[in-house]
Amino acid sequence: MPPVALVFPAAVIIFILLCIVAMYNGLVRIRNHCDEAWADVETELKRRYDLIPNVVNTVKSYAAHERELLEQIVRLREECAQNWGSPSQQADSEQRLQSALHGLLARVENYPDLKASANFLALQEELANTENRIQAARRFYNGNVRDNNNRVQTFPSAIIAGMFGFTEREYFKLEEPAMAEPPAVSL
Repeated sequence: MPPVALVFPAAVIIFILLCIVAMYNGLVRIRNHCDEAWADVETELKRRYDLIPNVVNTVKSYAAHERELLEQIVRLREECAQNWGSPSQQADSEQRLQSALHGLLARVENYPDLKASANFLALQEELANTENRIQAARRFYNGNVRDNNNRVQTFPSAIIAGMFGFTEREYFKLEEPAMAEPPAVSL
């Protein structure tokens, strides 16, 4: 039977190692949650990018003199679809696209025939649903980023995070909260 003088230090060392493993595993889990949540945001953004050409084409047929705004939306959509950078880089281009889309939907009020079009109403509703899904995915991502950043910044997990290269993540946020509002659907 080993002497008590050896058992106690060995138990303390094993306890410390188990704590380190648990903190490391927690950091890996939250990093994976952040990656998964960001993939969800990107999926919803792609869904919007796929929907925008349909909205633009429908509006084109009714509102030919809104050509400049429609071309701007198409340009912004292409820019956003090709921008898979950091959350802050994407937020910048997303905010401009969202603003242009809100401008388009506000101008639609001037076209009663377009507002009454079943095709446009379906597209507008789908766009509103997509905006809601983007907001939900963004909130979920930002919640995971908050949890990740809390673990990376707080003691003692900050020590383990620093040792193994875990870093803070960027939030995906729009500068003006009003731009985060989904477009209104008037039926």
